[in-house]
Amino acid sequence: HLQLVESGGGTVQPGGSLTLSCTTSGGSLEYHVIGWFRQAPGKEREGVSCITAAGGGTEYIESVKGRFTASRDHARNTASLQMVGLKVEDTGVYYCAAVLGDYYFYHDDCHSARGYTYWGQGVQVTVSS
Repeated sequence: HLQLVESGGGTVQPGGSLTLSCTTSGGSLEYHVIGWFRQAPGKEREGVSCITAAGGGTEYIESVKGRFTASRDHARNTASLQMVGLKVEDTGVYYCAAVLGDYYFYHDDCHSARGYTYWGQGVQVTVSS
């Protein structure tokens, strides 16, 4: 059973950058697809990015392409989401999620929350001038 923990949130001005990290307090992320989600106030949770277990495949929603980069470091048991060029509309609580194996990435919609087994508690990202 994985217990995911996010870190790296904060408040930045538009155009600023943040890097979120996701790790576990027990177990390994190594064989899991990692999804990143966010939920803005008054809105539904949306998938932002996902990355394969080995890290060779990534997906992004259109609104963050070219600005967000998902990566992972198996030696550190960490997945990261680098965010640059942040916009006010990127504000929200960001969550990482994990599911065992790559099936969900290649044969389903990895931006959908329904397929993920493990979730972090979320971290706040605020973009404001």
